[in-house]
Amino acid sequence: MTRDLELVFQNTTRFRESRAPHLRRWLGRLVQELVPEADSFSVNFVNEVEMRELNRLFRGRDATTDVLSFPGETTEEGCHLGDVAVSVSAARQQAEAAGRSSYREVQTLLLHGVLHCLGYDHEADTGEMTSLETRLRRSWIGDER
Repeated sequence: MTRDLELVFQNTTRFRESRAPHLRRWLGRLVQELVPEADSFSVNFVNEVEMRELNRLFRGRDATTDVLSFPGETTEEGCHLGDVAVSVSAARQQAEAAGRSSYREVQTLLLHGVLHCLGYDHEADTGEMTSLETRLRRSWIGDER
């Protein structure tokens, strides 16, 4: 039986990429497949200034980035997978450079963020996250990179 997953999208700057109805459905299916016990997950679509501030506050890096993940926890109330911040401007730039849609790039960043919320860390492991992410991109996004 599939649990009800609460997906929260915050988009104070009104990026059109976050309003695609199929993005919410896609992310819900992805999270339920990878983390069936998850009760909630949230995404915040931000601009470069907001992302730089988040990166400075939480990672001590005074620079913008494309995605940040904040793993959640399991409590008596349920399992919160975590929170992800996506820089839509970075997604747009990366998409243009790669010749793909910004929607597809947002999907890629969300997948990356979910994996970080699950505890994967490509900066510290020996390729496990990259390998898993590549396989998941092929099956969930149709992406070969």
